[in-house]
Amino acid sequence: MNSWSRSASSRIAEVRQAVHEARRAQRYWQENKQQLKAEWKAAREAGQVPENPGPPPSGFSLLPWLLMGLGSFSNLLQGKTPNPWIGGAGLLVFNSLYVYVVFRAFCKPTREAVSTRVALLLMGVVTTGLGLGYGGNWLLFFPLLGLATGAILRGPWLGRCGPALAAFAGAVAAFHNGWDGINIGYATFLSTMVTAAILSLSEAVRELRAAREELARRAVEEERLRFSRDLHDLLGHTLSVIVVKSEAARRLAGRDIEAALGQITDIESVGRQALTEIREAVTGYREGSLSTELDRARSALTAAGIEPVVRRFGPPLAPQTEALLGWVVREAVTNAVRHSGADRCEITVAGAAERVRLTVCDNGRGTPDGSGRPGAAPGVGGTGLKGLTERLAAAGGSLRAGPAPRGGFTVTADLPTNVEEPPVAAPAAATAPRAAR
Repeated sequence: MNSWSRSASSRIAEVRQAVHEARRAQRYWQENKQQLKAEWKAAREAGQVPENPGPPPSGFSLLPWLLMGLGSFSNLLQGKTPNPWIGGAGLLVFNSLYVYVVFRAFCKPTREAVSTRVALLLMGVVTTGLGLGYGGNWLLFFPLLGLATGAILRGPWLGRCGPALAAFAGAVAAFHNGWDGINIGYATFLSTMVTAAILSLSEAVRELRAAREELARRAVEEERLRFSRDLHDLLGHTLSVIVVKSEAARRLAGRDIEAALGQITDIESVGRQALTEIREAVTGYREGSLSTELDRARSALTAAGIEPVVRRFGPPLAPQTEALLGWVVREAVTNAVRHSGADRCEITVAGAAERVRLTVCDNGRGTPDGSGRPGAAPGVGGTGLKGLTERLAAAGGSLRAGPAPRGGFTVTADLPTNVEEPPVAAPAAATAPRAAR
């Protein structure tokens, strides 16, 4: 028994060290979450991390401890136990309850179920009866009871029941063995606390692994969302410009071949620039300039037969703010070209010390499809304006779009002058047509 106690003491020291290391690893994870997530993702993509780390622990890992009851079983076979039928029935009931309890210990809902707690209480009653009635090897069922208790109880319940069970086991053992019963109490205490520590650490590792997998899954979803938004904003505007300039080239081909060739050259430039920006969209490292966007918007509106009026005043803006406003200019001008039927479009950028406001207003129909806004066309208001609203909201701004009181359609964006962090996707530069000739 003393050698068993020394072995258990060594085991609890190892467990304490493992718990200390796990807590230190958890603190390191919290402090370096982004870096570790990036490293984990890179290792996962390189095939250096297994997809399935193995099956989760189960009650089979606690079954070998039932071998501690072989001494009692041997006493039954050798006829050293009075009333062997009672002892055999008690042994069968205890083993059955033990198996039932430990197989329910690895799932939180079943572990906290009333039926599990009742089974653990019945184990305590059977163990007490066998220990008081027979003593000797039958007292070793108390460490097994402690093991089952440590597998089931957590938190404050464990802190109250663990020492109480150890004291009770020592008292029952002292009834037969005097002061030597302290060994049984100590063994019961160790088995309870060591089991609880090991299983709690195992659960923490599994939860950390699940959190890591969830972070990786969300990163993939965010990247897909970023790319889908960028692709819509890139291709929606680019294809609209190509269509408008193609129509202009067709109209000009019969009477002004030079102007038609200029429009065709613009189409080539738009296509090449779009290819470049789509490649950049994959990596998410595009940068945009509001001045460039305004120039390109003026070119697209002119090619569509819409008179552009661009006004800009105020202090310089942060690059992220300019990029976000560039997205709004691109989407609003694309909607005006495709849906408004307008002949005039005003773009105003009014900056102040802390806020900047962008207004894009046309004098078109405003409600060409009866929905109340040009953006109601499929894939425009749903994906474009909605996505921009989310982007600006994430940067501390707002976006409003709707029919103007005097007719036409108005898009208004309001942002802080200095946006420190870009939204989910890095803002993109607009597709670059040359100035219409």
